[in-house]
Amino acid sequence: MAASRNKPSSNLPARVAAFLATRGVGDGLLSVGLSGGCDSVVLLHVLVELGLGERLGAIHVHHGLSPNAGRWADFCVACCARQGVACQVEHVEVDRESGLGLEAAARMARYQVFSDFAADTLLLGHHQGDQAETVLFNLLRGAGVTGAAAIPADRRLGRLRIMRPLLDVSRHEIESYARAAQLEWIDDESNADTALSRNFMRHEVMSVLSERFPAAEKNLAQAAAHFAEADALLSELALVDWQLAADGDALRLDTIRQMSLARLKNLLRHRLRELRWQAPAAARLEEFARQLLSAGPDRHPALELAEGSMKAGQRRLRWVARG
Repeated sequence: MAASRNKPSSNLPARVAAFLATRGVGDGLLSVGLSGGCDSVVLLHVLVELGLGERLGAIHVHHGLSPNAGRWADFCVACCARQGVACQVEHVEVDRESGLGLEAAARMARYQVFSDFAADTLLLGHHQGDQAETVLFNLLRGAGVTGAAAIPADRRLGRLRIMRPLLDVSRHEIESYARAAQLEWIDDESNADTALSRNFMRHEVMSVLSERFPAAEKNLAQAAAHFAEADALLSELALVDWQLAADGDALRLDTIRQMSLARLKNLLRHRLRELRWQAPAAARLEEFARQLLSAGPDRHPALELAEGSMKAGQRRLRWVARG
């Protein structure tokens, strides 16, 4: 555990208050996703300092992946108790055979817990460094605009609203606040394991980039904000195109065939997101879009996906879920 000794002096509470005010959080129940790490401990402390403790709770997800997991859960409960905040500990079993990798499988289990939690808004402690690493990681995987937008500051997960008030705050600022406020936190030993992609990005890649380009973290996070704006504009365009071409839950082929290839792909991706279907690889989606634009009346292009299929026929493009 780490701690600090100086008197706090920071504008971090004011910045978090402004973030919440501009997004209209309202009077509903709030919860902090509390890992016990420095960022989530600081977020909890800031929210209590803002006087939100009466409608604030915390949730700690016990993954069971570390021999120290039980100690971390106890730490989070005690940390919350000192500040008059209730802490709920949820145990999950991470599917190691999912094929997603351990990091992604743990994240999936964690967000399943979050989606079932009894709160109106969940506040998470992701910060500027997390954002920068995610942008770079997604770009290296060949992500498009949505992936390059990285971590959203405000999004919905079913009925739950997920917000990240520290997303434009640097790791250094968060740690400085924690030390000044004499906070204790947990250092997860797995964070030093560079065999994990996220840790490799942080310790091996970002550290080198920051030596040569001191503003790398800030600028990558700013790039994510630009990509997020572009993604929002593309979504607006897709809505316009859907209204233009829609016939119930289908699209008129004669209308979409007047679109450019890029515009049609944007519309198809938008529809898949609405249906919560996994988008295919970029090359598969592009080939299907080309077929839609060029196929004669006797041809009926189709694209099979895990959740169902996109099928052209009877002058319409339809999405048919698997029964």
